[in-house]
Amino acid sequence: MKAHDGMYIGGAWRPAAGTDTVAVVNPADEQVIAHVPAGTAEDIDAAVRAARAAFPGWAATPPAERAARIGALRDVLAARKDEIAETVTAELGSPLPMSQMVHAGVPVLVAGSYAELAATYAFEERHGNSTVFLEPVGVVGAITPWNYPLHQIVAKVAPALAAGCTVVLKPAEDTPLTAQLFAEATEEAGLPAGVFNLVTGLGPVAGQALAEHEDVDLVSFTGSTAVGRQIGATAGGAIKRVALELGGKSANVILPSADLAKAVNVGIANVMSNSGQTCSAWTRMLVDAERYEEAVALAAGAVAKYVPGERVGPLVNAKQQARVRGYIEKGIEEGARVVAGGPEAPLATGYYVSPTVFADVTPEMTIAQEEIFGPVVSILKYEDEADALRIANGTVYGLAGAVWAADDAEAVAFARRMDTGQVDINGGRFNPLAPFGGYKQSGVGRELGEHGLSEYLQTKSLQF
Repeated sequence: MKAHDGMYIGGAWRPAAGTDTVAVVNPADEQVIAHVPAGTAEDIDAAVRAARAAFPGWAATPPAERAARIGALRDVLAARKDEIAETVTAELGSPLPMSQMVHAGVPVLVAGSYAELAATYAFEERHGNSTVFLEPVGVVGAITPWNYPLHQIVAKVAPALAAGCTVVLKPAEDTPLTAQLFAEATEEAGLPAGVFNLVTGLGPVAGQALAEHEDVDLVSFTGSTAVGRQIGATAGGAIKRVALELGGKSANVILPSADLAKAVNVGIANVMSNSGQTCSAWTRMLVDAERYEEAVALAAGAVAKYVPGERVGPLVNAKQQARVRGYIEKGIEEGARVVAGGPEAPLATGYYVSPTVFADVTPEMTIAQEEIFGPVVSILKYEDEADALRIANGTVYGLAGAVWAADDAEAVAFARRMDTGQVDINGGRFNPLAPFGGYKQSGVGRELGEHGLSEYLQTKSLQF
């Protein structure tokens, strides 16, 4: 795969400050496909200085012109979608159809939504004798994960640009090639030098330097709750804005009136998508006691269609593979019943994990409480609606979820009582304008739509 041997800073590819590199491994065959520079604090400082220098001009650019540049970026991403999909498949292991539809397709929708929003958003409002201005926060440090390498970049960079902020991006070390393609796209779209900057490298070095940099005004991070907690503490010490999209343990609540077969099949598909490496995946399936065994049989049959190496890709690296297999072993140890899959590796080569379904899972089990981040579904039994709500809300997370019922009103009534940031009702479709983010330890702030834009704005009022 093509890889740049420098950092994208101030509108140009520049040599890295150090000589260390990070190997990029194809998780499907365990082969090294590229090397990228391992950024240092010196690289981060250069990128932040470039972003700071570009900020006054970009902030003063009329919103319509910013919208035009984001629209041009959307068009470049759309034109290069095949290259993007192939790159994501190579470094993440996602099956190509998934990479084409989701990893390359969704970011185009999101970028387009911010091109439209930047042109129409009310950055100035009159309230009585006050005029309220919504102004850009400043320099944004964006730290993105590997599981949706382009979507997570666009979900941070596009609203930041729409707000008038400038950006320094530190992408995940497992998927830096997609980030380099994005940097090329910003240049092709005509973004002014320094408005977007890219430093590749390791989280404890480049990521930490970015989060701690005194001239970064806001840190937007997506990743684990543990790292998010560290970033939040660092930002708090500096009185710095943060947006944190963290872990999840989302409940898929199937009420007694629901179409059981549809709810189970869609629920299994939701978790198997992206090999289970989705923070919002519905990894806990809640079914009423009378239909529990029927649901278990349906889930076992549904997951059989997800063959590793065909419909399900590998996990991103060997560490993640070992982690997920460890959770499966923990589930067995604590008394859960395996009805599909198990801890054995399904293929001799590649970081694959068998798609696994557990029955007889109780709410206190580790696999029902902790984020596994793999193709593993736990099916829990509830006695009545109050019990279902107790189980659904019974974790430290609150990122997403689903509710199924005979009609939307019944499902909505239940969903309104769930402690979670986003709930799909009877299989509701993805909406790039809907705010995404969590309650409790699933994060702080929101992404996408107007709520995502507001994260990058600060408020000033003038009285006259």
